[in-house]
Amino acid sequence: MSAHQHDHHDHHDHHDHHDHHDEGDEVHVSMRDYAVGFVLSVILTAVPFALVMGNVFNNSVTTALVILGFGAVQIVVHMVYFLHMNSKSEGGWTMLALMFTLILVVITLVGSIWVMFHLNSNMMPGMNHEAIESIQQLK
Repeated sequence: MSAHQHDHHDHHDHHDHHDHHDEGDEVHVSMRDYAVGFVLSVILTAVPFALVMGNVFNNSVTTALVILGFGAVQIVVHMVYFLHMNSKSEGGWTMLALMFTLILVVITLVGSIWVMFHLNSNMMPGMNHEAIESIQQLK
């Protein structure tokens, strides 16, 4: 290879490297990060399990809300420690995709609950369950 071709080849490789990776885009992952994520995940799984098995709360709604809270925290732990998501990764596109996904999930859940509630309250108007039971008792 001539000196001119060698210089052109080195310049080309160097140029390609910077096209694909900007200075702040690289994710630095260590075994410590995975270990911290693993320990947090185990704790965030064991605590709700212990709450349910020990029947800590008298009200099942309270237990469910606490478990949902631990689940939400565990989602964040998984995204940060295992998926390495932050506002800087991939130029912010992963965070934008996450926000879009969360908006769609909220719209879907709220819409589904709204439709089910109104279907339940509007099914067979005029049919009262108490009235039907009293008619059946008269027979």
